[in-house]
Amino acid sequence: MDRYSSKYLFSSLKPMEASFNPRVAAMQPSATLAMAGRAKKLKRAGADVIALSAGEPDFNTPEPIAQAGIEAIQDGFTRYTQNPGMPELREAICAKFAHENNLKYTPEQILCSNGAKQSVALAVTVLAAEGDEILIPAPYWVSYPEMTRFAGANPVIVPTTAETEYRLTPQALADAITERTRVLILCSPSNPTGSVYTQGELKALVEVLQNHERIVVVSDEIYEHVIYDAVHVPIASLSGMQERTITINGFSKCFAMTGWRLGYMAGPVDIVKQAAKLQGQFTSAPCSITQRAGIAALSMDKAPLQAMVKAFRERRDYLLERLSTLPGVQAPKPEGAFYLFPQINDYYGTIAPSGRMINSSDDLCFYLLEEHLVALVPGAAFGDPDGIRISYASSMDDLRKAFDRIETGLKQLSQR
Repeated sequence: MDRYSSKYLFSSLKPMEASFNPRVAAMQPSATLAMAGRAKKLKRAGADVIALSAGEPDFNTPEPIAQAGIEAIQDGFTRYTQNPGMPELREAICAKFAHENNLKYTPEQILCSNGAKQSVALAVTVLAAEGDEILIPAPYWVSYPEMTRFAGANPVIVPTTAETEYRLTPQALADAITERTRVLILCSPSNPTGSVYTQGELKALVEVLQNHERIVVVSDEIYEHVIYDAVHVPIASLSGMQERTITINGFSKCFAMTGWRLGYMAGPVDIVKQAAKLQGQFTSAPCSITQRAGIAALSMDKAPLQAMVKAFRERRDYLLERLSTLPGVQAPKPEGAFYLFPQINDYYGTIAPSGRMINSSDDLCFYLLEEHLVALVPGAAFGDPDGIRISYASSMDDLRKAFDRIETGLKQLSQR
């Protein structure tokens, strides 16, 4: 063989040793996506897995929204829009804030992105400089700390407890603030706990923040309309807070539009402009078809949303009743979103009939997945190693079967 042939040359090359950005290399994969992926892999292998791990409504996108998307395609509305989003969509979002939240915004204060997740990432990236601190109450959504680290800032985790229903207290906030604190991330209704801050609780937090003018609040309100026994209060609506709050919202959860990818932020013009500049270099505007669908979502009758929330409430109540029968499980009642976050650390130090040791929420979740075919998410991924997240965005039939399996699995565990 000719030693200079392409076959010889390529076969003699050593594999490239890639060098990665250390911030990316240090980033942890999303635990919720990882667990959902593992469950799907077992399903493809033929296992009858019930996944209660993903935060995705099991309802179809309401018809008026879907029809708007179809019509956008038929009309040839398939080209780029303005980077911040269509003026008509941003105007509709402003009208939503005025009508539902008593907040006045202009279209220049709105940035539409490819999902609320991107909106949070943009806000964190433009607000936090190297070495700044971002306060994140735990349990938290899994992506907040990773976004913070990628921006070069330091996540400061502020624990909450089941006794306070996982709400941040004014004292805990005050104790966590330092001269480096730049951002406080709040999520209400909360992923993963379903807790909702009352107006009084938010006012108490605002009183602490009044002494620290440099701190900006990133308020994640993506579950705004999935609410049961509480009233949603945007922190931006409180006195003096609109000018120092970035409100994050979107269409995935409340409108069953997870795959459409459309979110938005609202805030001071200077911050929104910086976020838009970053988006312009990374992704540009969200899908034109999705934006048309978003306008339809904001203008449609809310009956389909109300039907979804009614179903979520019934599922929540069913699971709370079932959890109350399990010894050693503490499960605060969620007031919004579609998650339960029970404390299950009483089962640590046990052993399964197979010999598997249960010493952590990871151990318990993988035991329930691999031996009882139910996918949950370990609490450690949310900053609370004593809990697990259960998503009830699944049918009641699936929830019944899944909980029967969970109950059986927990009963089979014995003390070592």
